[in-house]
Amino acid sequence: MQNQKRVVIDYISPQLNGGEFFIKRIVNEIVTVNAHVLVDGHDVIAASVLYKHEKERTWKEVRMHELGNDEWQASFTVEKQGFYTYKVEGWVDYALNWQHGVERKIDDNQYIISELLEGAELLKPLLKKVNKTENDYLGECIDAFQDAEQYEKAITEAKSHRLHEIFLKYPEKHLANSSHELQIYVDRKKAQFSTWYEFFPRSASETEGQHGTFKDCERLLPRVANMGFDTLYFPPIHPIGEVNRKGKNNSTEAKKGDVGSAWGIGSQYGGHKDVHPELGTKEDFKRLVAKAKEHGIEIAMDYALQAAPDHPWVTSHPDWFKWRPDGTVQYAENPPKKYQDILPIYWESEDYQNLWNECLDILLEWIDCGVRVFRVDNPHTKPYYFWNWIIAEVKKKFPDVLFLAEAFTKPKVMQQLAKQGYTQSYTYFTWRNSKHELIEYMNELTQTDQKEYMRPNFWPNTPDINPYHLQGANESKYIQRYALAATLCSNIGIYGPVFEQMIDEAIPGKEEYYMSEKFQLCHYDWFKENKLTTLITRINHIRHEHEALQQTNNIKFCHIENENLIGFYKWNQDKTSEILVIISLDQYYPQQGTVQLPLHDLGIQQGHKVEVHDLITGNSYNWYDEWNYVELHPTLPFHIFEIRK
Repeated sequence: MQNQKRVVIDYISPQLNGGEFFIKRIVNEIVTVNAHVLVDGHDVIAASVLYKHEKERTWKEVRMHELGNDEWQASFTVEKQGFYTYKVEGWVDYALNWQHGVERKIDDNQYIISELLEGAELLKPLLKKVNKTENDYLGECIDAFQDAEQYEKAITEAKSHRLHEIFLKYPEKHLANSSHELQIYVDRKKAQFSTWYEFFPRSASETEGQHGTFKDCERLLPRVANMGFDTLYFPPIHPIGEVNRKGKNNSTEAKKGDVGSAWGIGSQYGGHKDVHPELGTKEDFKRLVAKAKEHGIEIAMDYALQAAPDHPWVTSHPDWFKWRPDGTVQYAENPPKKYQDILPIYWESEDYQNLWNECLDILLEWIDCGVRVFRVDNPHTKPYYFWNWIIAEVKKKFPDVLFLAEAFTKPKVMQQLAKQGYTQSYTYFTWRNSKHELIEYMNELTQTDQKEYMRPNFWPNTPDINPYHLQGANESKYIQRYALAATLCSNIGIYGPVFEQMIDEAIPGKEEYYMSEKFQLCHYDWFKENKLTTLITRINHIRHEHEALQQTNNIKFCHIENENLIGFYKWNQDKTSEILVIISLDQYYPQQGTVQLPLHDLGIQQGHKVEVHDLITGNSYNWYDEWNYVELHPTLPFHIFEIRK
């Protein structure tokens, strides 16, 4: 038999897959919940959002307000890391229903003695809930409602705002209906705002041709910090396989002295829990992690679940690999790319439980060394439910740990990894170049349900990707790409010093670096400065100073009648920080246009002054019109305006 609940709760948002997956927030971020809440007939109804942290027993409650057309909304703030649970509750509010009815009858000059007696009965149960002052007031109301000689006072109080507020404060939820429970996972702020710098530790030596060490990396920490980067990501630091080791430029035959690919993990010197001996010791690495923290930098490690042919697992756990009839293991391939130096893990192994536990132990080993950020190599080639399990296991004990998914693959695959628990994701930004492509992609990330679970991380380049538009590009193009990444998205990264020194020689016809550092030592002038390093440094510091750029989703594109100019407005959640960005997409010629200010979003009327302060040049301009002229040159192809009202 059906129950007597009358209120229907439908179309709750945000939620993912009917609650199968959690949405994501960071500490002190607002969660706005919408729902359709309706009832048969014309009774007055009320609704609330109930929420609590996983370590709390008592639900907190925030009342929803109706937006119209049976759509309701309420917001709350998540204040602690970990899981929150929330649900929507709705009920027929008989007290508010009574007050609404008597107001209409009083306004119609009806005599309502019977209705007042009903009101007295509604007030009596509240006497046990209210404070003393409220109790005294309700007592007076009950007396007046039951005494015909106090009729004028009774109808005044029946309509009063004071009584209405008490009804709101102490609702009687008769036959209340609750939705199913939904979840939020709350991360620390770095999940939403981070500035990554990647380099190969083995190329950190001051001496050309000499293998770099962790101690060499310590020397570079002040440079990374001064440029405004807060996350230093290293490709794998483990022993590199000697069997089938790759030579320079991805040659299948390594010559004497060739260092191989850092992703060919495992040799006689150990596996995923060990350090390449030429880099130093594990104690050296711990020291580097500690030194980095002194500079405000976190070391991000590469977590690559694959093995070189001479990885210790191959002999100690042969069941973790799929052997062919001839006694060999098929090396990894991503046609046309071939990875002869890597054996893929056999995830369908009957010994999968021990395999999973070992993979977890690897993470715990490096977490014990102080690492709290992992960039995961090719996660889309491992089972989704493995990631769901291992990320959840880590976060039970270490909620600060963040995972970046390196998955340049199909959209739904990337989205699924994010749903399964990844904190951040690489994106297609690397290949989005035109105004239309950029706006379309940003709207997809920020205006669909992807904004609830997929935190993008924009990289203009990586060791694997030397995009065509940077091959042979001038300085203006590099400035443009960094400005776009750093202002469109709150999580960004570059592979350096290749990017800022504009090292762009490619394998002809491919988006790959010629003589790639993936397969050899490189020597750099680490302290070389140019216009690009200066602007990267300034942009990074602006990002740290202005909250509007520390989030991705609050963005609105501005109309500009020029396909070579892109403009957008960004703001933080309480609009105490507002930024207007305009970028030229032309690396060769000046571009002009008029940008339409989003006056309604700014809360400004036409004709009122808006001061825009250029955070790069220091110049300020007073704008009084909705449409304003801008001109950008390749020498400085962008404005980052702070809006001052």
